Amino acid sequence: MSVFLFLFIIMPIAEMAVLIQVGGMIGVLNTVGLVLLTAVIGAWLLRQQGLVTLLKANQRLNSGELPAKEVAEGLILAIGGALLLTPGFITDTVGFLCLIPGTRHWLAAQALKRMVVAGQSRGSSFYFRAGGGSNPFGQDPFGGQENPFGRQRPFDRDSNGDIIEGEYQDETESDRDRIEKK
Repeated sequence: MSVFLFLFIIMPIAEMAVLIQVGGMIGVLNTVGLVLLTAVIGAWLLRQQGLVTLLKANQRLNSGELPAKEVAEGLILAIGGALLLTPGFITDTVGFLCLIPGTRHWLAAQALKRMVVAGQSRGSSFYFRAGGGSNPFGQDPFGGQENPFGRQRPFDRDSNGDIIEGEYQDETESDRDRIEKK
């Protein structure tokens, strides 16, 4: 309830007070122009930083990694963009802080400490808690000790605990091959 009170009552009143103060100092048209200028600069920065974050996420996906940091940064970029499009100097300040890479990285790291990713795959559920801690679902879905990845399954490692890597070649016959043999 206090968050909604802040967002929908206190924040607009503070924005109006700042806009009136700035308008009294530099004039109404200059204030409106400054608000529009911050929106345009913010949209440009959002586009630039968003593309960089999207490319990083794509690279991590292609390398088989979970792009959790990039997802968190993308969410922060979206919030920053929405704040920049909202008229007012307080929201613009917070929005620009979300778009600055250093601040955004710090905010993403803070968000990742609290982030939990959960899902289901082929009938078995999984979870990953970036910040550590216990399984929010009450039990380890893999049946092992409680950690972000659960117990390794027997086919994941050989008897010495080493990961076995290799290459394979698919030698099954396709329908076309079977028809050509006849």
